[in-house]
Amino acid sequence: MQRVKLIEKYYPTDFAYYLRVSGKFQEIFPADLRRKKSPTPQNLRVFAEKSPTNSASICGEKRKKSASICGKESLCLEVMSYHVSFPGGTVNYYFDRNFNFLSEIIAGRKAILITDNNIHSLYQSSFESYDTIVIPAGELHKTLETLNYITEQLIGFEADRQTLLIGIGGGMVTDLTGFAASVYMRGVKFGFVPTTLLGMVDAAIGGKNGVNFGLHKNMLGTITQPEFLLFDQNFLQTLPDEEWSNGFAEVIKYGCIFDSFLFDKLLSNDLSFFRNNLQGTKVLIQKCVEWKNKTVLEDEKEQANRKLLNFGHTVGHAIEQLHKMQHGYAISIGMVVACRLSEKLTGLNEEVTKALKRVLVRYNLPIEISFDANQIMSVLKMDKKRSNDEIDFIVLEGIGKARIEKISFDMIYETLIEYLHAGNH
Repeated sequence: MQRVKLIEKYYPTDFAYYLRVSGKFQEIFPADLRRKKSPTPQNLRVFAEKSPTNSASICGEKRKKSASICGKESLCLEVMSYHVSFPGGTVNYYFDRNFNFLSEIIAGRKAILITDNNIHSLYQSSFESYDTIVIPAGELHKTLETLNYITEQLIGFEADRQTLLIGIGGGMVTDLTGFAASVYMRGVKFGFVPTTLLGMVDAAIGGKNGVNFGLHKNMLGTITQPEFLLFDQNFLQTLPDEEWSNGFAEVIKYGCIFDSFLFDKLLSNDLSFFRNNLQGTKVLIQKCVEWKNKTVLEDEKEQANRKLLNFGHTVGHAIEQLHKMQHGYAISIGMVVACRLSEKLTGLNEEVTKALKRVLVRYNLPIEISFDANQIMSVLKMDKKRSNDEIDFIVLEGIGKARIEKISFDMIYETLIEYLHAGNH
């Protein structure tokens, strides 16, 4: 069951509606509900009997147009909680809750929390009543060595197959927690409390877990769904500016590949707007979660359209590993390179590339960097999306429309050289 608060006068047939009449809630058909005069949230209850299908968004709307943030002719529901049934398991999503709600989710089970030293030092009192494993912060520690340390600690805590692991932190923490849970005793349940914008809009969602191996990003891992995700936006209050920018790279990605309205919304605002607009950020997070869940529902194991989520990531991951750059910053560069390649392959208008650069700059993300193209290519040749001398690469046809193309390594190399020569012009 999911309960949602209606904030626009639009009533899709996917939901069951109950209107308070004489103190009691009675079911009412959507067609009849539309004729009512704006029922207040106190007098209206909305439930979804089933989790979303491939043809429906998480909010239940069967869209004919691009999704939007409270956009015209679009459903916008402020969701408190819901569940999504993926082939690999059902995931419960809890929005607009605080960290204390975790005790209700655990409900008496043995739980072990995994976090990094930054989060632990900032919120130490929150961890006092839990067995907690603290790992070093940073992508540099997303390794088998850290996985070994977590395993040793789990054994020390006498964790068994009924133990629930909970990752509290950014993408590095949730990736490691999910991987540890997937392989410890051949699999235990786990959940996430993402504490960064990047984690909330992308990294913690979709079931991908794993570690890096040398220069190769996420070379070892699994696709295993968490039991739950708990979103507490209070964690964002201590997030540095650069981490906000880091997360917005993924938000911008969703706009590029799926949602032109979202892209325009981002272009008309900036980082400070969302930092100081709790409601706007909340809707933004839910919209990104919706887009990712919809994509993963269609292709959980990344055999088809889930690859679209890799827009900017092919070159971006190589830059991230070689330059020890934050994920979002590297993906920003990768999206610019992908647009240049799209101009050649799909005829993408160069004005789109310019618009992307403008929006990236508005969120304090880089659009230019110097790199060694040969080093980038050496990393790309071990990319998971490679097939012989080609690689699945995500290109744009326009804002909100992307496709997968098999591209030769020679073409990527040529584009990298062109990017380096063109600079930021």
